[in-house]
Amino acid sequence: MAVHIRLARAGTKKTPFYRIIVADQRSPRGGRFIERLGTFDPRRNELRLDTARVQHWRANGAVPSHTVSLLLKRPDVVAATAAK
Repeated sequence: MAVHIRLARAGTKKTPFYRIIVADQRSPRGGRFIERLGTFDPRRNELRLDTARVQHWRANGAVPSHTVSLLLKRPDVVAATAAK
């Protein structure tokens, strides 16, 4: 089972909002996921991310998508609290 860190689109028409999730590569974009790691709002250019969990998943072999890898390189990442 290959695990990827990728975006899942949420929000309404013309107001995109993305969740950064860990999912099996075979699951659909808005479908089943393993864990939610953060959010990205392109309209406000705001990125919230649980960086500790991202490092955990990357250490265990999860591969970020191209877009997520670009987002992870941004210096203005806001640390999100673990929502449970």
